[in-house]
Amino acid sequence: MAPRPTDLLTLTREGLYCPGGDFHVDPVRPVPRALITHGHADHARAGHGRVLATAETLRIMAVRYGEAFCESRQEAALGATLRLGDVAVRFAPAGHVLGSAQIAIERAACRIVVSGDYKRAPDPTCLPFEVVPCDVFITEATFGLPVFRHPDARAEVRRLLASVRLFPERTHIVGAYALGKAQRVMALLREEGFEAPIYLHGAMEKLTDLYRREGIPVGETIKVAAAERPKLGGRIVICPPSAIQDLWSRKFPDPVTAFASGWMQVRARARQKGVELPLVISDHSDWDALCRTIRDTGAGEVWVTHGQEDALVHWCGTQGIRARPLHMLGYGDEGEAEPDAAPGDRLPEAAA
Repeated sequence: MAPRPTDLLTLTREGLYCPGGDFHVDPVRPVPRALITHGHADHARAGHGRVLATAETLRIMAVRYGEAFCESRQEAALGATLRLGDVAVRFAPAGHVLGSAQIAIERAACRIVVSGDYKRAPDPTCLPFEVVPCDVFITEATFGLPVFRHPDARAEVRRLLASVRLFPERTHIVGAYALGKAQRVMALLREEGFEAPIYLHGAMEKLTDLYRREGIPVGETIKVAAAERPKLGGRIVICPPSAIQDLWSRKFPDPVTAFASGWMQVRARARQKGVELPLVISDHSDWDALCRTIRDTGAGEVWVTHGQEDALVHWCGTQGIRARPLHMLGYGDEGEAEPDAAPGDRLPEAAA
């Protein structure tokens, strides 16, 4: 007889726990054994005993937290099946950021897929999402409302380049999260033929260097020097979102402020943040992609971790799919902590 899903995976104060394998997935507190879907700070925390994740995620965690971020680590090869206790575990690409993975957990005739954060849109900085058929699909719902339908990210980058051509004397300051979004914007700029150096806030350097070592085509980047800011008219500068409104940004020549985020579809948010050029670029799935992914997996049951849980649960019910919200605390939306600022670049706000 197939085990019940709740026998295979249960919810504890630390997060999702698999008794049969004695491990947690993306735990929000230190645990003896953690399986990590990706390197964002709300999913990948330091202080665990043993950590199993993709090689890229382990390297990201080492850059963010130092080499001693856990007691021991093990690389998970995508597509390979591992036995942990009495369960089989397999990592598959999630399409979210470099190294991001879904984690399939299986015992007997029951398979649960923990998707972490994911997107279906193409991204030159990471492997595309892979559909993993399953009985239970655990999904986010960051943009889990029908109003969220994201445009083509390349078209948004073309809007940025059009503004640079229109205002060649102004600096274009783009707010983007330090892990994933910033490097995706850089790679998309290169795909559109932008060859000039891209200037970076110090908080972007370490992770961008890591992406470059991983073979991601971010092109030439230069750290912004304080004395050089007034001379950067016509340049593109990428910084953490909170730096857009910080004193740091006010030394540039007549800056055009941009922000790359799925939330920029909400114009009130753009106005609230003082964003002149909102760029709707998200590393999460929009409403249509969330619904399509649930259908593609063939799951008969869906658990929703965080975001707009109620709307997605309701939609599942209209499709004859059992669903429930997990109301998990500790996971963000597109925001994440920014622990990577270099000395002298530390921002007054730790998270956007």
